[in-house]
Amino acid sequence: MTEQSETSKGSNKRRSKSLGHYREMLSRYVFTQRKLLIWLAVLLLLSIALQLVNPQVIRFFIDTAQGEGSLNALYYAAAIFIGFSLIQQVITVCASYYSENLGWTTTNRLRADLVEHCLSLDMSFHKSNTSGTLIERVDGDVNALANFFSSFMIHLLGNILLMLGIILLLFRENIWIGTVMSLFVVGAVFVIQRIRKFTVPIWTKWRAQNAELYGFIGEHLEGTEDTRANGAAGYVMNRFYDLSRRMLPVRIRAFMGFGMMWGTTILVFALGNAAAFIVCAWLWKRGELTIGSVYLVFYYTELLAKPIEKIRTQLEDLQKADASLIRVLDLLGTKPKITDGPGALLPSGPLSVRFNRLTFAYEEDGEPTLRDLDITLRPGQTLGLLGRTGSGKSTLARLLLRFYDPQEGSIELSGVDIRNCKLHELRSGVAMVTQNIEIMEGTVRDNLTLFDDRIDDGKILAVLKELGLEEWYASLPDGLDSILSSGGGSLSAGEAQLLAFARVFLSDPGLVILDEASSRLDPLTENRIEAAINRLLEERTCIMIAHRLSTVQRADQILILESGRIVENGSRAALAGNPDSRFSRMLAVGLEEVLT
Repeated sequence: MTEQSETSKGSNKRRSKSLGHYREMLSRYVFTQRKLLIWLAVLLLLSIALQLVNPQVIRFFIDTAQGEGSLNALYYAAAIFIGFSLIQQVITVCASYYSENLGWTTTNRLRADLVEHCLSLDMSFHKSNTSGTLIERVDGDVNALANFFSSFMIHLLGNILLMLGIILLLFRENIWIGTVMSLFVVGAVFVIQRIRKFTVPIWTKWRAQNAELYGFIGEHLEGTEDTRANGAAGYVMNRFYDLSRRMLPVRIRAFMGFGMMWGTTILVFALGNAAAFIVCAWLWKRGELTIGSVYLVFYYTELLAKPIEKIRTQLEDLQKADASLIRVLDLLGTKPKITDGPGALLPSGPLSVRFNRLTFAYEEDGEPTLRDLDITLRPGQTLGLLGRTGSGKSTLARLLLRFYDPQEGSIELSGVDIRNCKLHELRSGVAMVTQNIEIMEGTVRDNLTLFDDRIDDGKILAVLKELGLEEWYASLPDGLDSILSSGGGSLSAGEAQLLAFARVFLSDPGLVILDEASSRLDPLTENRIEAAINRLLEERTCIMIAHRLSTVQRADQILILESGRIVENGSRAALAGNPDSRFSRMLAVGLEEVLT
């Protein structure tokens, strides 16, 4: 008895929590659209009134036609019926327009909130969720909520009002008809609701597996070149078939639930019509109903099936929305581990850098990637960062941008702990160029300024000239308004890399991180930007992560990492002049030989 009580309490809590989630989403996205809701409500009430009045006109027509009076009354009744029907069609079209408008507006707002939230989440979240999975959650799950947002509340309320109006009019005709039809409605809603409870978990599982499949497809379509080059197409297809096989039984169960609800609704409607037939036949035999009244009862019974059917489909949409809503709220409820600080400001100009006893591991209980680092870089200096692959060089750069936070120690820029800065302030003061360049589909201007309207065209052109891109710019058909394709398909590797440099120089940061940024450049292109980099880094602090000694020749300080620890740190000139230093041996025998 106690276990049943606890189960009941748990079920009530879950139901209460679910209703709370629906209220939250409706208040945030739907109830704010007051004008649309008011128009929908007015149109809905007019439609209900016309649906209830039309059968009364037909009843009058039938009963009048049985008499021998003037035909004028029949003409008037027919004209009124046709007029009301035309008005109802116009109202239906208008209601559909406003309903779709409401759904489009609310789902777009939800998509925007989801995208903004995903962008605010830290790198550990994005490492564990593929782009395909996130797209399915932002687009697929929101699409499943479209009907809920656009029509659920308004139309559910309208169908309930229509049912109540029909029941009241049936009671007005005869108490027995009203009673029988009331029992029919209560029984139908109860049965449909019971079936819905069994199908919600299935739809939840289906949405999750759907996201997994599309995440897999998106990931492998993005890497199709590597997949083909390495002969992994067979593995990808086997994995695809495996995911599809796992989805099939879930899909079958979901459609069986749909079939149960559809079949049950047909059975319930048949029973309702049978009940109406029996009661009307009995009352007509007793002389308590006219032929017109009998028709009226059957018309209302058929009309009663309409709101029940609508409620069934709405509950069906709701069970799909339940699954999507859970996933959307789960995504919105994911809290970023990296959050804004109180708002400490970084000074303008070149920034000093201090790693203070810093230790970091990607996993909380994992092996540290960086251990007990203590480094100081003065404003305007350039640090050459060397080390084997996996030594922690790129991790150091990610920590400076607060993609992650260290477990121990701190990072200070000009004496300001970066955890006290707003994230956008920090990332406007620190910029990074890597060998993987992201070119977005859009104009050259938008790709260079990243949609910052404060940067004027004159400054953009000056930077392009500084980087030796005059000829490339002159070849563009529409200048800064020329469209670049996604991924930079129309650009060479060198041009894409130079555009990445241009982005950094336009943002005017106090600290620049070059993470093997020139590794994709051919010697001619690399030589072209050497002079420009020297000029543009004069008033900036710079950290250069490199595998080639030529890259760090301009460095003031050298730092060599191994397994996350500092093995050498000091002035480049001093280390180069010390025959016992590792850097000196690199200069003597070559960087690659020392690091292998």
